This record gives sequence, structure tokens and C-alpha cells, in this order.
Amino acid sequence: MLTESLYIDWNNSFEVLDKAFTADLFVLIIGPKGTGKTTLVREFAARKGIKLESINFSLRTRESHLVGAKTMENGAIGFEQGILVKSMKEGDMLYLDEINSAEADVLLRLDEALDDRRQIVLKESGGELIKATKGWFVVATINPLSHVGTKELPPQLLSRFPIRLRLDYPPEDIEFQIVKQYSSSHEKEILQGIKLANILRQAAAVEELYYSPSLRETIAFAKILDSGMKTRQAAEVVFANIYLQWGSVEFQKVNDIITSMFGS
Repeated sequence: MLTESLYIDWNNSFEVLDKAFTADLFVLIIGPKGTGKTTLVREFAARKGIKLESINFSLRTRESHLVGAKTMENGAIGFEQGILVKSMKEGDMLYLDEINSAEADVLLRLDEALDDRRQIVLKESGGELIKATKGWFVVATINPLSHVGTKELPPQLLSRFPIRLRLDYPPEDIEFQIVKQYSSSHEKEILQGIKLANILRQAAAVEELYYSPSLRETIAFAKILDSGMKTRQAAEVVFANIYLQWGSVEFQKVNDIITSMFGS
């Protein structure tokens, strides 16, 4: 994962986020895994000096994670607020990561809070009405529907995020700038690794391969070269071996590409 201080805003994403923040509009960031969506959000919050609350959605995410749940302490019943309610009350920035991995009941509670009224009724806490504090800002990310566990979002929920920002893999020259921040040498080999990653990404995009390597892999490739590993071996352990998950035929396709680029 890229660190905040090393983020390169190659497609003016900060400008879009800043204008959306000023206009009081929620943002949806769309793009494949490993393109820096989370890093972008964290860096934006840091630059704006906004407190960031975040939640990563999965099939295990429950309504209670968002709104809260009743508690029992010393015989007294209380209520522990969830991350959605907390951010609304405090006017924080709320980051909803991989929102299209959430279950329908969770999305329903989100939809209630994200409409123009920006309020939610806590049936879990005696019907308390929570209204968002001025400045509450929400950014969500979604992965393409080809990713395992993702689903199509309801149109009404999509409409809550009228600003849509596409974040894809950067051009090779920009990716080289990013990766070089993690490596002190091996420029020629790193360029080859980035070229390999893009070949595999393009193959995955047309469903010739099952997996598309992310920026994390090209950074890992540079780092493992710095540790002293040979280029051919580094390409295999970082880029090829993962394809064994889908069988030897899939692995051999990638291994043949690596052999053509790096030798045997």
C-alpha cells in the first residue's frame, strides 16, 4: 500500500474531491483494486485537516457496525454508537470502502442517512433522530462487478453520490515514478516489471486471465529486487505464482510471457 506522503495525484483527483467537498456533494470512486483509492481518500482528509472515519464492507458487515447497538454495563442498558452515527454527529469525513460488497439491509440504512435530509432514525435507541452536523462529507469506493463478492448497487443509492471519480491504473511513466519512490536502483528492471504488469492487466480486462496485478505488485517487485533477488525469479514470485490458484494452464500462460521478457 502506498503511504500518504508518497501519493502522486496523476489525474487531478484532489481537485475533484475538493470541489465536491466545497459543494457539499458526496463522491463515489470507481476503479479496480490496488489503484490507490484508499490512499487517495486518506491523503485528502490529511490535507484538509478533517478527521476520517472509515469502514470496509464485506458480507460480515452488519447494521450495528454502522448505527450501533445496545450495551449492558453494571446492569444498566446503554447504546454504543456505530461509525455512521458517530461521523454524522461530529461532522467527520466518512469513508465507505467497497460499498458494493455490503448486504442489502446494510445498504438500506445507509440510503436513509445519505438522502438530502442527511438524517437517520435510530430504532435501536428508542427512535432517536440523528441529523448530520454541517460539513459531514462522505466518500465511497466500489470495485468493478467482475470482482468476487461485489454486486450492483441500487439506483437510488448510486444517486446519493452524484460526483463519480474514476481511478484506474496510471500510465507506465507515472507508475514508474510511484514505484521508484520505494527503490533506489534497478530502473531498467522496474520498467520491465511495470510493462509485464500492464500486459497482465490488459489480458485480465478481456478475461484472458483471471487476475490483474495492482500497484502493490509492481512496488513489491522493485523491493524484492533491492533485496538481491534475480529479476527472473522476482517476476515469477511476484507476478506468476498467484495464477496457480486457477490451475497450471493459467500459470503457464503467464510464465511464458515472463520467459519471453526476462529469459528462462
